[in-house]
Amino acid sequence: MARPVKKKVLVIHGPNLNMLGLREPETYGSQTLADIDTAVKNRGAEHGVVVESFQSNSESAIVEKIQTLVDGDVHGVIINPAAFTHTSIAIRDALLLLSIPIVEVHLSNIYRREPFRHTSMVADVAVGQIAGFGKAGYLLAVQAMAGLI
Repeated sequence: MARPVKKKVLVIHGPNLNMLGLREPETYGSQTLADIDTAVKNRGAEHGVVVESFQSNSESAIVEKIQTLVDGDVHGVIINPAAFTHTSIAIRDALLLLSIPIVEVHLSNIYRREPFRHTSMVADVAVGQIAGFGKAGYLLAVQAMAGLI
């Protein structure tokens, strides 16, 4: 009898998220990216989902990573484009190549911040958006993604 294939989710972290724990803890909290990735992988395991993470400060690296998912073995994407949320048509266009669910996550509530942060280039490509709950937003996204896939 064939073993069931575990569903795989890729979490993409955008620029400066590698500096979590040091960067504006009053806005982003004291958790490091490694803390978040560990918690997300554990939550995925609870829901029978394998979670992999990718972080880059480079828009082109993020676009290239998304392009590798076309016809791949990843079943869903959770993305925090960070500052690229508000500027990157390239990331948006790359996400449009995918035929898998996408959930957008933000540690802070982008709508309670500066007006230029109120626009998301990827919101209309995503199934949903979770913002303002810190690390818990990622955990909610994994739970939601497990239900979607």
